[in-house]
Amino acid sequence: MTETPPGSCHIPVADQDRTVIYLAILMALFLAAIDQTIVSTALPRMVEDLQGVDRYAWVATAYLLASTALALVYGKLADTYPRKHVTLGAVGLFLGGSFLCGLAGEFGDLPLLGDGMTQLILFRGIQGAGGGGIFAMTFIVIADLFTPAERGKYQGFVGAVFGIASVLGPLIGGLLTDHAGGWMPGVEGWRWVFYVNMPIGGLALWFIVRRMPRLEPTGERLTPDFLSGALLLGALIPLVLSLQIDKRRYPWFPGLGDGSAVGLDEWRTPGFFFLGCLIMGAFIVRSRTSRSPILDFALFKNDVFRTGNMATFFFGASFMSITIFLPLYLVNVMGVSATRAGAALIPFSMGLVFSATMAGQLVTRIGYRRQIFGGSILLFAAMIALATMDVDVSYLRVTLFMVLAGVGVGPAMPLFTLAVQNAVDVRFIGQATSASQFFRQTGATVGAALMGTLLATTLGVAFAAIELPPGVGESSPVSAEGSVSSGGAELPEQIRRAYEQQAAIAATPAEASALREEGARVAEETAWAVRAAFADANGRIYWLSAFLVLLAGAFTLRMPELPLRTTHDRIEASKSQRDGKPSRLETIQEW
Repeated sequence: MTETPPGSCHIPVADQDRTVIYLAILMALFLAAIDQTIVSTALPRMVEDLQGVDRYAWVATAYLLASTALALVYGKLADTYPRKHVTLGAVGLFLGGSFLCGLAGEFGDLPLLGDGMTQLILFRGIQGAGGGGIFAMTFIVIADLFTPAERGKYQGFVGAVFGIASVLGPLIGGLLTDHAGGWMPGVEGWRWVFYVNMPIGGLALWFIVRRMPRLEPTGERLTPDFLSGALLLGALIPLVLSLQIDKRRYPWFPGLGDGSAVGLDEWRTPGFFFLGCLIMGAFIVRSRTSRSPILDFALFKNDVFRTGNMATFFFGASFMSITIFLPLYLVNVMGVSATRAGAALIPFSMGLVFSATMAGQLVTRIGYRRQIFGGSILLFAAMIALATMDVDVSYLRVTLFMVLAGVGVGPAMPLFTLAVQNAVDVRFIGQATSASQFFRQTGATVGAALMGTLLATTLGVAFAAIELPPGVGESSPVSAEGSVSSGGAELPEQIRRAYEQQAAIAATPAEASALREEGARVAEETAWAVRAAFADANGRIYWLSAFLVLLAGAFTLRMPELPLRTTHDRIEASKSQRDGKPSRLETIQEW
């Protein structure tokens, strides 16, 4: 690392402290990363104990909304206040939210907070507010510790942390949910999913307090425009809700085609979307006129920032097709257990860990754009392979496709952030870094919603085409179209029971035997039809994902390849101020 000249802005961290701070930040990041997978495993038991299955999705939505909306806020805070304080606030908020989540429902219904399920949703929002800050501050603090030329290999390890967390999360979540209930009388096992964060997070806090300097920001200090932050949060809530609510119950275009009367409640989806767009417009206007906005729109003049974040958005959207919908395919089409379905993500994570780490090590030799684009080609090939799977695909082939997808995704995770940090004015490093996280998470939210709608629509059409024999529907509550929400898994067994009921009242033993044989045949045909419907839906989801990867690759090719700086951000800021040179943001177009 270049030495700081006497009298200039110092790099206030010794090499030994840099290592300790870096490990402490990774420790906190691991908690935030693993939380998303560890909670998903324990969630069915949580909603069962708290009697809130009707609000199942809100536990994840609350965390997602808070972490996404506040990412930009943390970036602005890091550009205004000491980064040590902002980091401590994020970690403390995450740990406080974790502790409160563990207590949800312990004391029954509470004034203002409602029942246990409502408490869990609110406390997950607090936890998400801290988790979003940890994600943003990890990359911001790394930028303060290392030069861009050094930064790649350290940010590569961040991608490895995410990969390891995605593997260990479901395993630890299952073990704690099933076996931790005996650790302390009266404390359910799922509560330890949250309590386990306390000792590890406390250790990370201790190291940050003891070893991290204040890390003062380098730019002009103006009080952040919190109104623009409130407008952003107010816009994201209805926009995310419009994407996530049930489109079969609340369609985008109510009454279109059937001419039936439409109630005001059925306009919920377009209403939320319009409201979100309206408030987002107010956020943009406010940000363009404020002296200290949460996101400085001048950053979009930077080619690397603009094209890199667009590519990040589409990478984030395509990423969700693997983590969410592949296990669903394995269970419903291939008939594997939930454990084996979860295990299929391990090769994906291992490929991601390998390629993210290697990309960070190689970035100083071959740059970032070629690595990201090469990864997009591999990811596109993996998406095509997944889209063309039929009902008889082998588990081994799926595993190979997962390795290919993981290797393709890996380089994008550390290198997009590195490219943006290297390109922008160092005074805006916090905003630029958090913007990358914001666009990635927003892309993931939009992608998950689009693919979920595509899944439900495809299954609805396919299930409606399943013809049940005359008389079966009248004698039992069997409905193919009504089984979309459950995936149709129970449909064959319901058909067998319906035929069994008819056989019980048959006039002769021969007629009863014939009904049972026919029931077995119809149930088998229906089971095959359900598998084929899921295979068809899977193909459409991955064709959409392949298109999104193509868009990501196209934006990557348009992203300029800039040489990685070998000087520390603080040294460059000091030189610019001393020499009166224009900022990096103002000169970037000339590069």
